This record gives sequence, structure tokens and C-alpha cells, in this order.
Amino acid sequence: MKVLVTGAGGFIGKNLVAELERREGVVVLPFDVDTPEEMLEEYCGQCGFVYNLAGVNRPEHMEEFMEGNFGFATALVESLKRHGNSCPIMNASSIQATLDNPYGRSKKAGEDMMFAYGRETGAQVYIYRFPNVFGKWCRPNYNSAVATFCHNIAHGLPIQVNDRNRIMELVYIDDVVEELLGALEGHPHMNPEGYCYVPMVHKASLGEIVSLLYSFRESRQNLMVPDTAEGSFEKKLYSTYLSYLPEGEFSYPLLMHEDERGSFTEILKSPDRGQVSVNISKPGIKKGDHWHHTKNEKFVVVSGKALIRFRRHGSSEIIEYHVSGEKLEVVDIPTGYTHSIVNEGDTDLVTLMWCNECFNPGRPDTVSEAVE
Repeated sequence: MKVLVTGAGGFIGKNLVAELERREGVVVLPFDVDTPEEMLEEYCGQCGFVYNLAGVNRPEHMEEFMEGNFGFATALVESLKRHGNSCPIMNASSIQATLDNPYGRSKKAGEDMMFAYGRETGAQVYIYRFPNVFGKWCRPNYNSAVATFCHNIAHGLPIQVNDRNRIMELVYIDDVVEELLGALEGHPHMNPEGYCYVPMVHKASLGEIVSLLYSFRESRQNLMVPDTAEGSFEKKLYSTYLSYLPEGEFSYPLLMHEDERGSFTEILKSPDRGQVSVNISKPGIKKGDHWHHTKNEKFVVVSGKALIRFRRHGSSEIIEYHVSGEKLEVVDIPTGYTHSIVNEGDTDLVTLMWCNECFNPGRPDTVSEAVE
């Protein structure tokens, strides 16, 4: 199928085209402001589906809203009619279509024209009234507060928030693309009024959004990772924020606690999933010889050779595990067992460690006791 995407170079267009190009049997016909106008006529004679994402958001003159939104949509359907092409067409509108302002009126006019076109030709028309869309590749300092906040906070620039209590309705770009692909397959979500919609909508105040974004920036110092629950707004906002990092600042240093034995470095922390660290031991070095009441850990040797020993508190029996980076395996560190890890090789021993809680110096839950 040949799929025409107008506004292909815009925020939603880029993300949609990236997915369409991965689909077998789909040929994308991209059209944008820099595409020769005659190509629209050619594409309208070939396409089997149309995504009309073209539009004007920030014109210099108010009359450009109607020209860029209603006018282009009209030219598009007229071209389809000249070719007798009644393929399905998806049209991007906005929740502002209900408002009496130049932008809203231009979007409403485009909707009405599209519905009339569908009645006249029998073409299936899918009209989406999008709320605020956020995600990667959205242009900052244009028409998206989230994109602007992400860009400025990631670059250490000031932001302006006029009303922290203002509630935003937002949809994530991946959810939008998933819904639009559903429309291509003939099963969009549609309400009783005939408008299509993205089912996953998030609501958050501007204050909440800004606080989260600042916490993401601070996570490079405190190592706290955000909520990554499937479908959570915080997960999607964090992914968005990372896409605005300055290209020279993708990496950041970690605090290595070093001594003659090697080093211990915390990588990331979570309030409900503990922390991940890297432990490096020099040849012959033994670490540990302690046990925990509630704290538990998982060790994975990723490089070198190690002997991990256990002894249950109150018992004399010693349990041994020989592990190495040549065969990755997880060794659980149960509560109530004193344990140690010895570098048996002649190179540095590198061990990835997970602990079910972040280290609390005021309550370390670590009892010193030699395994042997």
C-alpha cells in the first residue's frame, strides 16, 4: 500500500513515518512544506491511504491559520476527487476546534469540510482532535510547553510557568502513532460523535510536569531513577526529557569509592526497587564477611573469577560457589547468611550487584561476621 503523509517533516509526521517505513508492504509518500507542489497531485493519484498531518500553528498573520489548515485540507481532497480516489483519509485536528479563536475556527472548518467530503464520496474519514502531544523530536519554543520545558531544563536554561496549577491533557507520541497505525488497519477508536481519539490520555498540572523534569536532571547526581511502570506518565516524560539532552552531555561521571582493594560504585537507585552497583576487586582480595537481617542482594560476576562463600549464622557448614565472567549467572545473597567474595583470578574481578534497598548509613543492616 502507498501511504501519503502530509506534514511528514513535522513532529507527529516524523514519528509516524519512522514506523511506517518499518512495515512490510507499505510505501511512504512524504509531503511537506519543502516538497514540490506538483508532487501532491501525483501522490493523490497513487495513494491507498492518507494521513493529513499538515497544518499551521504559529503563523505571522492570523489569516494564515485558515489558509494553512482549511485551505490545504481543501486542496488535498480536491486533488483526491480529481483522481477519483476515495481511499480512507485521516485528518489531524485539535481539541481547540471547539474554541472561538482563529486557530480553533480553522481546525473546525477543516473538520466540517472533511466530513462533507466523506459523505459526498463515500470515503472513510478519521478525524482526530488531539490534545497536547509530547515525545521525542518535538520542536521546543514553538507550540509545546513540554518540549520547551524539556529543552530548557536539560540545557540549564530558565523556564517560565504562569500557572503551576493548570491541568494539561497530554498524549504520548508512541500512543498516537499506535492509534494512527490502527486507523490504517481499519480499527481506530471512535466516539459516538464520529471523532477518533487516542485512548491513553494523561492529566498533569504544569507544576507536576516541571517538578518531574527537574527531578530527572537531578537524577544524575542522586542516581534515583523515575517510575518506569508500563504506561506511566513519568516513564514517558523521562524518555521525552532524555531526547533533549545536549549532544555533548550524554554521559556523566559516577563517584567511585576507591582504596587499595579496588572500588565500589553506585550506578542507579530507586525508592522501591533498591540500587545497582559495580564492585571491582584486585587479585586475591576478599570482600564481605557480613550478613543482613532484611537486606538481600544479587551478584553477577561479569569479568574475572570469584569464589563466593556462605555460612548460615549459627552454623559451621560453608557453602561455596565458583563463578566467572565466562558464564554469567546470578548468585542470590540470602538474609541470615554471612558471605564473602574472593578474587581467584589474576585480573580485576568485576561484579554487578543489586540490593533490594538503597544504602542508608543510619541503618545499614550489616552485621560483621567472618565466613570462616
